[in-house]
Amino acid sequence: MTVKPGGFEPPSASPALFETDKANPFLAKAAELREIFARDATERDQSGGRPGEQIRLLKESGLVNLLIPKEFGGAGERYSTAMRIVREFARTDGSLGHLYGYHFSPLQNAVATVGNERSRDILRRSATGRWFWGNTTNSFSKSLFGRRHAGKVILNGFRPFASGSHVADYLMVAWEDEETNKRSFAYVPADRDGITIADDWDGIGQRQTGSGRVFYKDVEISDDEIWPERPPNPAALLAPLQQQSVLLNVFIGSAQGALMAARDYTVTKSRPWIFSGVERHADDPWIKRQYGELWIKVQAATALADRALAAVDAVFEKGQDLTAQDRGEAAIAVASANVLAGRVALEVTSEIFEVMGARSAVRPLGFDRFWRNVRIHTLHNPAEYKTRNVGTWFLDGEFPEPGIFQ
Repeated sequence: MTVKPGGFEPPSASPALFETDKANPFLAKAAELREIFARDATERDQSGGRPGEQIRLLKESGLVNLLIPKEFGGAGERYSTAMRIVREFARTDGSLGHLYGYHFSPLQNAVATVGNERSRDILRRSATGRWFWGNTTNSFSKSLFGRRHAGKVILNGFRPFASGSHVADYLMVAWEDEETNKRSFAYVPADRDGITIADDWDGIGQRQTGSGRVFYKDVEISDDEIWPERPPNPAALLAPLQQQSVLLNVFIGSAQGALMAARDYTVTKSRPWIFSGVERHADDPWIKRQYGELWIKVQAATALADRALAAVDAVFEKGQDLTAQDRGEAAIAVASANVLAGRVALEVTSEIFEVMGARSAVRPLGFDRFWRNVRIHTLHNPAEYKTRNVGTWFLDGEFPEPGIFQ
């Protein structure tokens, strides 16, 4: 091997690309599943529908119980581990990353109210049954209403953007009271009488997330299924940071996966441009420079995403000792990472076609799924307002007011 000036020896093998920490058994299992999911990711993306077999494998793996505390039968892992698994899945299939991350929203709500026996019961049952969770809680839609009748609440209406509902064992549902407009939540079986899961999602991306409508027709909710209100503490305001963490790690995983897939294609299949003067496409200085820029961008976005995960882990560990300052600092970390992750993911998933060449832009290869998944996901999470929040904090020291997306 030739030694370069300064004693540096270039690696003899291909560079390691976003290596998974397989010392962690949960991440190692996720990597195994990712390889299985990759076998038909393009076909499933194009057909849409339900990833039934993939959810079955997820449940069998036990990864659905990752964040349930050990005392209730779960693995008791840190939130960052779940988000790294979201990232792992999104490297080949953004829909499965999305579904897996959102599966934990109802469970984390139960963990946050674990002092209540109802929460403890749902955690035990979910762990034992290895339930997969969906939600019908869309915050913007005032389209599902409840009324009191004979000691129960009767629900009528629908919820849109009900991610995971089409493969769920249990659903978290939110509704407004017909008279008071008060918002309430409950956990109910997905097969309850009167619930119709339309499975009518037809977006350009995230094709298998089931983010369509769920209809409720005279659905009965008993009082012991209605969730207790969270205490007025900053710890009760972590749900937006959870959701935003899912989004940003879908972005990161998609960017990483697209870049790796493009690199493999360029090295093995791309042909050099007729005026490039090189025999191998990968030897073109233009291609080298553009891949260098893409690699640097994804590395930077990944580093900021890792910083945000550490911040979220830290606030979870605070528990009831969490302060508004702690929560605000974590919100800024997550917002910063989210903005960069979305921007970089859009750039990478689009620019890979320039470095792969014209033959890469055909539907059977499925490279377009990375861009479509990122594009539709970013539309539900406008970077403009997160950037303003970060700028306001930088200039005035004001944290964003806790809310649905911040």
